[in-house]
Amino acid sequence: MVNPSPQQTWSQRFESALHPAIARFNASIGFDIELIEYDLTGSQAHAKMLAHTGIISPEEGEQLVTGLEQIRQEYRSGQFNPGIDAEDVHFAVERRLTEIVGDVGKKLHTARSRNDQVGTDTRLYLRDQIGQIRQQLRQFQSVLFALAEQHVETLIPGYTHLQRAQPLSLAHHLLAYFDMAQRDWERLGDVYRRVDLLPLGSGALAGTTFPIDRHYSAELLGFGGVYSNSLDGVSDRDFAIEFLCAASLIMVHLSRLSEEVILWASEEFSFVTLKDSCSTGSSIMPQKKNPDVPELVRGKTGRVFGHLQALLVLMKGLPLAYNKDLQEDKEALFDAVKTVRGCLEAMTILLQEGMEFRTERLNSAVAEDFSNATDVADYLAAKGVPFREAYNLVGKVVKTSLAAGKLLKDLTLEEWQSLHPAFENDIYEAIAPARVVSARNSYGGTGFDQVRQALDRARAHLSEP
Repeated sequence: MVNPSPQQTWSQRFESALHPAIARFNASIGFDIELIEYDLTGSQAHAKMLAHTGIISPEEGEQLVTGLEQIRQEYRSGQFNPGIDAEDVHFAVERRLTEIVGDVGKKLHTARSRNDQVGTDTRLYLRDQIGQIRQQLRQFQSVLFALAEQHVETLIPGYTHLQRAQPLSLAHHLLAYFDMAQRDWERLGDVYRRVDLLPLGSGALAGTTFPIDRHYSAELLGFGGVYSNSLDGVSDRDFAIEFLCAASLIMVHLSRLSEEVILWASEEFSFVTLKDSCSTGSSIMPQKKNPDVPELVRGKTGRVFGHLQALLVLMKGLPLAYNKDLQEDKEALFDAVKTVRGCLEAMTILLQEGMEFRTERLNSAVAEDFSNATDVADYLAAKGVPFREAYNLVGKVVKTSLAAGKLLKDLTLEEWQSLHPAFENDIYEAIAPARVVSARNSYGGTGFDQVRQALDRARAHLSEP
């Protein structure tokens, strides 16, 4: 009989080593090394549990914990760099541990399978990353909040169908993205609760014959609970899919803001000026300043969407329990995390120091269109004219004004009164852009008083733990 090669973790049932190409194909060490710190933490807790329950001696447990900590320091210092022969991060750690502490290292895998081990590592990783992303969302919101505070009475054209609709407070516009980010922050908190279940102790699929204490392990690792079904514990990836859903929505919101910044920075809009720190030029057109950050965020959004779709397709046909297909969840998850975190950081920097609103241009823009037409209809309705009648009349006013090359503010009082006798001198105040904005004082509206109340609510959200 030919002995298995040293890198094989399976039993003497096998008579020959893997084909080198298949070994490379099977190996996940190239990407699951990302989990090493979490694997070490999970393994230390497992060793403590084995000693706590008497499955191994206290001295053996201490040896294992100390040896695992040595591996952590070796990895951090660059001394431990497992290669393809390790197959995966779990075996790499176990092999190095045995080199350090001897045969007692072989006891670490007692009452544990790589199936529940990798599930534990992934959840430890994702709990950590969710916490960090939520912190980044708070930083992003803080920048939006600071900008909004500066621009309560700065006006900006509001759009529907990308056509001028009604003028807005710029702060109101920015706080819309604040609220989107607030939902993202809350959504990730909700996802966290389902990530916070420990699968360790589920074994390969059916639990274990050893007298383990899963709740003790969960307490050591700070988990809120344990999986109540071992089959589900090793094969569940709902938590990863939910995270990718939440990550995709974060990217949707960042991409929508990116699209607006791209438009605002164009010569046609000229609502913002991009600073050199967050833009580049053209290789042949010296006058260009390109909005690289929002363009890249917009482009990377599809990447996160793709990871969500990939994981959904991965899971849809898998029978219980663990299948090797699940190895494919790691790269999607890791890349989505890095993409979301990178995009949040870049957009936060862009808003904070990479662009500047051109307030004079914004304030003049709202006076160059017919976005105050609805207010003319509201003016007539307030004087007793039925709104639908007023609406139709204002449509004729706009048509007439366009034909004459005039804006509503340019019509004389005689012209107004020729259209309807209800018009008086106060029509000019009623359609002034600042008045148009401030008058929309319904809850959640763009009126300046409402925006200041919204800022108070936003400030309260920022103080939430």
